Amino acid sequence: MPAIERKQQQRINEQIRISPIRVIGADGSQLGVITRDEALEQARAAGLDLVEVAPLEKPPVCRIMDFGKFKYQQKKRQHKGHTHHSKNKEIRLRPKIGEHDFLTKAGHARKWLGERDKVVCSVIFRGRENAHVDEGFKLVQRLTENLSDVAKVEQNPQMLGRRIVVIYAPK
Repeated sequence: MPAIERKQQQRINEQIRISPIRVIGADGSQLGVITRDEALEQARAAGLDLVEVAPLEKPPVCRIMDFGKFKYQQKKRQHKGHTHHSKNKEIRLRPKIGEHDFLTKAGHARKWLGERDKVVCSVIFRGRENAHVDEGFKLVQRLTENLSDVAKVEQNPQMLGRRIVVIYAPK
């Protein structure tokens, strides 16, 4: 059976059993190797805790600090690393799209760009619309101008089969 690993907890104050210990003061200065009881007295006199920071050293290293504040800063540091993973969102347009429909699609794109996602815009042609590809490029140009304050063009408009594709990235 594999041994169950216990999460390593830092020992503080009376939980520290080993003596003598190397002590670092609240200001970061070395106080030297002293007994556990002396270190506890100094920590209490300063109104702080004695925290074991390097239990595997010989002698173990302890620091005089505010343990609650230390735990808070550790937790804060852990949450700081969270980043947004951008997704590709797509809007599909047709060359004969109505004005209000166009503004609605542009609004969706603006919202997604505000959420730090990329937007892929596809102008899809069907049947006789393929004869008027220039209308599709005008539509893409209009969308680019509409989103110019929140987006930059990551991939220029290009014809892929029966669609024009352009990719916008947040500024």
